[in-house]
Amino acid sequence: MIRTGIGFDAHRFAAGRRLVLGGVEIDHKSGLLGHSDADVLTHALIDALLGAVADGDIGSLFPDSDRQWKDADSLELLKAVVLRLQTKHQAAVVNTDVTVIAEEPKLAAHIAAMRAKLAECLGVNTGRVAVKATTVEQMGALGRGEGIAALAVATVECPEC
Repeated sequence: MIRTGIGFDAHRFAAGRRLVLGGVEIDHKSGLLGHSDADVLTHALIDALLGAVADGDIGSLFPDSDRQWKDADSLELLKAVVLRLQTKHQAAVVNTDVTVIAEEPKLAAHIAAMRAKLAECLGVNTGRVAVKATTVEQMGALGRGEGIAALAVATVECPEC
């Protein structure tokens, strides 16, 4: 059976933090505020994968109340979710598509590296991992540059679902 999930995440900017998106550190004046590394792209993708197999969300597996996940590398969380999909659900990733919503920084130069890192974690070739970036034309909190959001869709093949 083919199943699809959707994930969304948003974090506000915070001074003194590094900016990580799709596992790639990006030079920027601020990072994102969060319990882990606040990688909104990877967090949205994790929720999309979990949604595809109806197995909770990132907060249920990696709660921000647990110090174990403080400053966690989100790519490691993604790898754990992929392993969970494989072992608990016998599910395999078919493809993923993520859109990052941010006025800044510009991400075009980083997208290939993001796709490569995500594909490696997902166990698929980069042709199955789409990453795009857009703005909201200066509308709302994201448009004022207060943070970054991401929307993800994941398709998995799951004979046991």
